[in-house]
Amino acid sequence: MIDFKEELKKFKPSLEIDSIEETIKSNDIKDIIDLLTYISKNIEDQQQNKE
Repeated sequence: MIDFKEELKKFKPSLEIDSIEETIKSNDIKDIIDLLTYISKNIEDQQQNKE
């Protein structure tokens, strides 16, 4: 039978995972900035069309 507590003690995260996490987090920030820019531009365009 597997001793899960013992297996967890042996566990070491993969270095690749850390790298992937950093890449994803940096992309999230870029995505948020892109969305805010898009929304801002749309709001400006709508205001100009009303005038």
